[in-house]
Amino acid sequence: MQTLKLAIQKKGRLSEESIKLINECDISFPSSSGKLVTAAYDFPIEILFLRDDDIPDYVQDGVADIGIVGENVLVESGKQVEEVMKMGFGKCRLSLAVPRNMQYNGVQDLSGKSIATSYPRILKNYLDTQQVEADIHVISGSVEIAPSIGLADAICDIVSTGSTLLSNGLKEAEQIFRSEAVLIKNPRLSEEKNAILKSLLFRLEAVKRAQKNKYILLNAPNDNLDKIVALLPGISSPTVQSLAKEGWSSVHSVITEKDFWEIIQQLKEAGAEGILVMPIEKLIY
Repeated sequence: MQTLKLAIQKKGRLSEESIKLINECDISFPSSSGKLVTAAYDFPIEILFLRDDDIPDYVQDGVADIGIVGENVLVESGKQVEEVMKMGFGKCRLSLAVPRNMQYNGVQDLSGKSIATSYPRILKNYLDTQQVEADIHVISGSVEIAPSIGLADAICDIVSTGSTLLSNGLKEAEQIFRSEAVLIKNPRLSEEKNAILKSLLFRLEAVKRAQKNKYILLNAPNDNLDKIVALLPGISSPTVQSLAKEGWSSVHSVITEKDFWEIIQQLKEAGAEGILVMPIEKLIY
């Protein structure tokens, strides 16, 4: 039987989040310590631990069948692979930053300037859309020090909190690209490997869906039951069961995490009591 080869980052945040998600899909494998390849115990998949920048190449060339990589790395690589799914973690932004003492009124101020970056493809695409001509100075690592040593007038780099920019006398000027981890695949997978991928995607979607929802149980007075049920559409409709206490019912439902606090407040105002909220491990439609 064939196995699906999955490439993930060898170390770092994307590696940790990828391994966690795979484990939550009930796929277990030996510790990766000191290993570049490891096979799962209970699913036909092998894990390849690689440098983030190498993952698109490996997937394009068929050394790996699928991979989890930052969208910024994928776009910058320009490799011929298919994006299958956004993973929901590893979110960041690629931004232009300038010295704090620079008077900045817009991207046109960078016309004729020198910009240091590790992402020349993404930066050039952005500048072209803005009709700005600038000198792109490609460097790898420590991009943020370029203005202070006279190497460039501005930088284009990954930003998370902005603290690194601040400590190097820079300020964020423009957000040009938003990124998160994505699952990619080689477009020439065999039928058997595509079947394994389909099975993996089924598990991934169930786990990711569960992460965005909460299971809620509450006691509702029958006089306000219709109003409370209307607040809880659930996957199809809430489950309602009569309680031993006359005039009351138990209501079970699923609510999205983004609407959680607003709905809880409305439920309380409608007379709901004993509200219990629990995480969901898997959610399958």
